[in-house]
Amino acid sequence: MKPAGYSRLQISLHWIIMLLVALQFIFHDSISEAWDKIEGGLEAAFNPMVAMHVFGGILILLLTLWRLAVRRKRGAPALPETESAVQRIAAHATHHTLYLLLILTPISGAVAWFGGVEKAADGHEVLKTLMLILVALHVLAALFHQFVLKNNLLDRMRTEDKG
Repeated sequence: MKPAGYSRLQISLHWIIMLLVALQFIFHDSISEAWDKIEGGLEAAFNPMVAMHVFGGILILLLTLWRLAVRRKRGAPALPETESAVQRIAAHATHHTLYLLLILTPISGAVAWFGGVEKAADGHEVLKTLMLILVALHVLAALFHQFVLKNNLLDRMRTEDKG
């Protein structure tokens, strides 16, 4: 049986990962500049913002794996009954792809940064762009459910399931 909502842990992990991803996008300039220096044959000086980006990516990866383990054990609430088949397919595809991106983006970044692999850096950029698009789609879909369909879908990520 599927739970009626998400647990406090699932909700916390969702919002912590969301905050970390947002910070990665907001503060990515330092690591881009350091990468450009390295590509140009220069040595990049230690920069705490670069370290924050690297460790933030590792933390996103670890928290995502934890979130997936909790989801596998506990499950996730069913989509609203009013969802069409197309909406269900889109929701599942978006969520699965977001999880995949939350795993592959930090891995590609780590391979690029620690291994100096330019193709991994190029892949990281592509994955980052895809994640930005999917996150925007995810947010728009949640707002559509909340304000157009008025089915209170957002409550699942705001209120702990006590059951």
